[in-house]
Amino acid sequence: MREVEIGSDMIRLGQFLKLADLIETGGEGKVLIASGDVSVNGEVDTRRGRQLHPGDVVEVLGRSARVVP
Repeated sequence: MREVEIGSDMIRLGQFLKLADLIETGGEGKVLIASGDVSVNGEVDTRRGRQLHPGDVVEVLGRSARVVP
């Protein structure tokens, strides 16, 4: 699992997927989130604007990353 620094106390799910290199484009992220292929802390989340905080773990297509400050 990768640890990805966000430089603040919050980041939106769509932004984090791109920052963590879990997706190639924002459009890809939008499709994956809407189709239920993205989970946050083990639960599927379909909100691109979901706020992530340090300690949250995001998984997509078998790859995962943890949010760190």
